[in-house]
Amino acid sequence: MKMPHLSKRQRTLVQCAPFNDERIGDRTMRAAVFRVKKTEEFSHQRAFDQALANLVQAIAIPNTVTEWLSKGTFVAAPRRTWRQVILNPVVLAIGIAVGVIAGIFVFKLLERLNEFPGEPTAKRLLTLASSTKPVLLDPVKTDAGALGDFFFMKHRLPHYDVPAEFADLKTLGCRVFDDEEGQQIAQIWLVEKKMQFFLFPADRDLKTGAVKHFTGWRYVDQDRWTGAVQEKNGVCFMAAVRGGENDLRKYLDKPKE
Repeated sequence: MKMPHLSKRQRTLVQCAPFNDERIGDRTMRAAVFRVKKTEEFSHQRAFDQALANLVQAIAIPNTVTEWLSKGTFVAAPRRTWRQVILNPVVLAIGIAVGVIAGIFVFKLLERLNEFPGEPTAKRLLTLASSTKPVLLDPVKTDAGALGDFFFMKHRLPHYDVPAEFADLKTLGCRVFDDEEGQQIAQIWLVEKKMQFFLFPADRDLKTGAVKHFTGWRYVDQDRWTGAVQEKNGVCFMAAVRGGENDLRKYLDKPKE
């Protein structure tokens, strides 16, 4: 019987089919074998495969090979390249997670390094600035630089002085109050639109009681308000404005007379 026409895939399956009478598990191979099972060509192929298998089984295995296999010595699997390891989805996922954690850690570290003594108090006062109404203040119309004497004479608060950069600004009112930590805070309302001043005690070391000094102006922002903070003689001064740093730099960057 002549071999029927088979596709390339079917012919390959027939050539790989087992030469015994056991049931073929693969459905596609089983169908291909069924079509050629009664052909002379297939019978010759099975006979040849069977003869070759018998020949292979008759070959004695050398003792050296038997000992080699008994020791579990096998061909090592091919080593993965660095590229294959890196492109592994699990490795990629772990790498991304580690990168995110490292980024958060660096951000928090930089934030901590840029923090200055008194910053938490300054942020609380910026929140207060956004809610304070002028009617809560005592009306005092003068130059901001003149209020240092006023705070000392009326409230016994030494060094509650407004820096020279802001001393010429006109005031509308001021007040002195105790915050939640019992610190005396001076608040000044200005004619200058959306601008306030705060003076408060600088942070101190809990063990020694020494003032935690810092130099220069430091910026802080909260609730769409920005503050420029300076420490001098154990007292922090903060100019607060509703806006950004640029709204304060025009005062800090102006040439001193």
